[in-house]
Amino acid sequence: MTDRATPKATPKTWFGLAVLVLPLLLIAVDGTILVLALPSISVDLSPTGSEQLWILDVYSFMLAGLLVTMASVGDRFGRKRLLLVGAVAFTVASVLGAFATSALVLILARAALGIAGATIMPSTLSLIRNMFLDRTQRRFAMAVWGAMVSAGAAGGPLVGAWLLETFSWHAAFLINVPVMLVLLVSAPFLLPESRNPNLSRIDLVSAALSLATMLPFVYAIKSFAEGKDAVLALVALLIGAAAGTLFVRRQLALDEPMINVRLFRRRAFRGAVLTDLLAIFAMVGGMFALTQFMQLVLGMGPLESALWLLPQAVLAAVSAFIAAALVKRFSAALLVGVGMVTAACGFALLLALTPTSSPAVIAVTLALVSLGAGVGMTLTNDIIMSSVPPERAGQAAATSETAYELGIALGTAVLGSVLLVSYRQSIQASIQPLNLSEGVIGGLTYTVNEAIVTAEALAGEIGSEVRDLIGGAYTDAIVVTGIVGMVVTLFTAVWAVVTLRGVSATVDLTQSDH
Repeated sequence: MTDRATPKATPKTWFGLAVLVLPLLLIAVDGTILVLALPSISVDLSPTGSEQLWILDVYSFMLAGLLVTMASVGDRFGRKRLLLVGAVAFTVASVLGAFATSALVLILARAALGIAGATIMPSTLSLIRNMFLDRTQRRFAMAVWGAMVSAGAAGGPLVGAWLLETFSWHAAFLINVPVMLVLLVSAPFLLPESRNPNLSRIDLVSAALSLATMLPFVYAIKSFAEGKDAVLALVALLIGAAAGTLFVRRQLALDEPMINVRLFRRRAFRGAVLTDLLAIFAMVGGMFALTQFMQLVLGMGPLESALWLLPQAVLAAVSAFIAAALVKRFSAALLVGVGMVTAACGFALLLALTPTSSPAVIAVTLALVSLGAGVGMTLTNDIIMSSVPPERAGQAAATSETAYELGIALGTAVLGSVLLVSYRQSIQASIQPLNLSEGVIGGLTYTVNEAIVTAEALAGEIGSEVRDLIGGAYTDAIVVTGIVGMVVTLFTAVWAVVTLRGVSATVDLTQSDH
């Protein structure tokens, strides 16, 4: 099909895009909005260290685990219909989270939000693929989509801090309600319905296998990183691997697979998916570590910390449009590679971090990481969605967003756990000469939040000395995390240059062998 014969978007289509990005922005914000609110939640609900991680990442884990299934539901029964059902569920789960009275209830509410979000996110990308058939217009629409995702993920802490300073952490959930109501009122008039007319039923076995792959894998990653339940974690990892193998084999055997795994035979497709995952892994993982550094080590309040993140949020949004403009002159492989090297340079700045470093160092680090990752995610999403015809958009959307959400979850869990393990090793070595009681040592080596509470309970010079040791140990841990982030982003740059070479920025890739 030539560009001349391809239908162009109408004004109604662009208004529909504006409606689509409303829930998308919220879902992206919800992935990171509780990062700065975690200390306040800890005071109110007293979650354990493991519960703190679950509060942050169960949302993204449920999203990642159910995106494939929900995309299949949308393909069969209507993507707009699924979007509206998800909006209602998201509203109800938000109210439950706002009035949670225990860590367990909050975790359950976050899980419910993730399930509801899984019904919304694949619908947004699938509808964009069907609404914008022209590759150039779709790339701009994807830039808007990517800008909202990146700005939402980067701006989540900023929004959370403002709500925390003005109201309380409960408001982080209540802001979802009016936005979802706007979607429910406007979407029926502005968005077209679309589905795959060739699909008739949902394969429940595939749905169960996809979930049985994701959840044990996630549990294993968390357990290994936290250094506990090694045998159970290994068993979970083997279960996840076995379920994943069965899932792939079943998709290859089905005439109507839930997800077309044969797409991964294409070099460009598998290159784009892994790049997408690793880019958001680096951005969210770095933000998780560094926002807490500003509060726990530099002693800044939530809103003051969030204001230093403003350059990151701006560059995360702008990067999508920069990528869409530059890809007309330079190859996608080159731009994504340069973007990931830029992110690696941001992580490299952490090698010189000290407990007295200026918050500007953190701001520049996160700005560079978000700029580079944002360029990469915009172009890889365009490649993924251009690899399938419109009627198969749900499968590509599920793949893209599973990579994105899994990247968020793993960025928080893996880099967060690397941070925690590194902190524990450093603080144990630092406090050994002080001859502290076992109870105090336990408090100092549990979580950083708990360590600060423990230090504040110590009187006199010993309390001040321990507080300084905590800051030094946490800084050392961030340096280690920065090294990991730098290695990951440099690997991603090389991977992108190799796998994305020769990818066209002007034509759809449905017949490509790349």
